Amino acid sequence: MRAYILATILAAVVPAAASAQSYKAVNRLTVVPLSGSSFEVIEAYGEGPNGMWCAAADYAQRRLGARGRVYILEGRGVSQSVSGRKSVVFTTDANSLPQGPLKSISLSTSQVGVGLPINHAIQFCRAEDFETSENLFRWN
Repeated sequence: MRAYILATILAAVVPAAASAQSYKAVNRLTVVPLSGSSFEVIEAYGEGPNGMWCAAADYAQRRLGARGRVYILEGRGVSQSVSGRKSVVFTTDANSLPQGPLKSISLSTSQVGVGLPINHAIQFCRAEDFETSENLFRWN
């Protein structure tokens, strides 16, 4: 009986602890830390690359205190932390990239190594883009 109670408590506490570590970016996307400098942005609300980069820059700047660049560590694919969802794994550490940093003229979420300056990516977080769409989700 004691083991059952302990298992029940752990089943309730572990997911709550994991979600407590996540961060809600300015555009409402969830960001989950994976290691010191890498984190996963969970796809939602029909956000495309702009929204994913916005959430990555917001997290890197506000939570990590980063001022340099943010890079794609793992391109868009199956989420590591949220079952049944798609995500992109970003990092602020260029040394953790498997092939080194890359430059691109298109905004993508699939090419590993592509990086943007945080100050550039944060420009995808324009408030007017969220205020209108947020009103669509209100049920009042």
